[in-house]
Amino acid sequence: MDRRQALFLEGPITRALLSLAVPIILTNLLQTGYQLTDAFWVGRLGASAVAAISVSFPVTFLVIALGSGLAMAGATLTSQYMGAGRQDMVNHVATQTMLMVLISSVLFGALGYSIAPYLLKLLGVEPDVYANALGFLRVSFVGIIFVFTYAMFQALMRGIGQTRIPLYIVAGTVVLNFALDPIFIFGWGPIPAQGVMGAAFATLATQALASLLGMIIFVRGRHGIQLNWRAFVPDPPYLKRAFFLGFPGSVELSTRALGLMIMSFLVSSFGTLTIAAYGVGSNILQIVTIPVMGMSMAVSTLVGQNMGAGNVERAARVTRLGALLSFGALTLVGIAAWFGAPWLVLFFIPNDPDVIGEGARFIRIMCLAWGGIGIQLCIVSAFRASGNMLNAMIIAIVSQWIIQFPLAYVLSKHTALQAHGLWWSFPVTNIAVALVSVAWFARGSWKNSRLTEDDKQTAKIIEETIIEEGIR
Repeated sequence: MDRRQALFLEGPITRALLSLAVPIILTNLLQTGYQLTDAFWVGRLGASAVAAISVSFPVTFLVIALGSGLAMAGATLTSQYMGAGRQDMVNHVATQTMLMVLISSVLFGALGYSIAPYLLKLLGVEPDVYANALGFLRVSFVGIIFVFTYAMFQALMRGIGQTRIPLYIVAGTVVLNFALDPIFIFGWGPIPAQGVMGAAFATLATQALASLLGMIIFVRGRHGIQLNWRAFVPDPPYLKRAFFLGFPGSVELSTRALGLMIMSFLVSSFGTLTIAAYGVGSNILQIVTIPVMGMSMAVSTLVGQNMGAGNVERAARVTRLGALLSFGALTLVGIAAWFGAPWLVLFFIPNDPDVIGEGARFIRIMCLAWGGIGIQLCIVSAFRASGNMLNAMIIAIVSQWIIQFPLAYVLSKHTALQAHGLWWSFPVTNIAVALVSVAWFARGSWKNSRLTEDDKQTAKIIEETIIEEGIR
């Protein structure tokens, strides 16, 4: 066991969490630079351009979510096998997972490209938003293969505890995206102005570069995972196992994505102003949750490795500490956001007082309950990392379809709150789902899963058989 593995499995939990979380947080902050850069430059084109990106995001997220369950299974198995000391299985799972990701990304990218117009019409997107949204969506779907590949590279690297390499790659590509965005959006020299689609083209180019670098690192095998081209042959038993493990993960992410689409449908019914305010508020929410997303990913890595090593109670302590730190951090950020709400919106939409006012109202309604997001993120990550994908799926269904969407619909359509009812559904949902997550975690049933146990028993039987045959 090297020094890093000793820290994860035996060392101080706070130090282990921070050693993983800090690079992940920095990576996520930089990666958000894609969306921030797009939003910053596209915001100069007006509210309808911002609305086009806001409407496009949940649609893209849905198609990505449909193919993400198997990738989630691969990341979970990789972390547990690393904790169990099975480097051979780490490499095998990584290779099979990347194979599945490549195939599924092509299929879902083609599907998304084909049905994009129908999805936007289903959402009731207004005419002044439709053309830009369709162009942005279709370019995004072409690049899904790069999004899938690099996301899986990051997940597998996190699973084995290597979080610095993705940080370096993202840092370089975000700088490149920052340079390409204004060129493609507004035009420069022989490059014509492409408006909203220019942001999508810039992101496509940088994500392709990131994916290529990730695959080169895996093939060289110098950072904990070794991909072998000859191993890219489907392994039916593993595929079957990964499917049944990852299917609830696909349902979970698809449920969240569909919830975002339905919410976008409700938001769209109130016009461009509400769509723009929702888009800006969603961007800000994404940014402020980055630190706790990093913490939840660190929790996932430590829980997975400790479950693989048989350190079940340590995995529980990791989750409790991560949830507590995340709750405190997001509560403090929420208080700061309440006071600075107008200035936060001003960064994205500098010349539209109506959007600034409505966006600030959205932030102030939801921000004081952000601590609940930190709790649920860490607990759901622990469920996934321990192999309890079904728990995470049920929490997602409860969150989106039993609490938030019905509440948002009733408050916005059947009360005097109107569009403000959409905003109030966010804090109520965050608090309720946090309470449900804590209660389920406290039951302790998630501790009974250990995905590597069957493999260890099989290996032991094989070893005993060989010994017996040798004696004879």
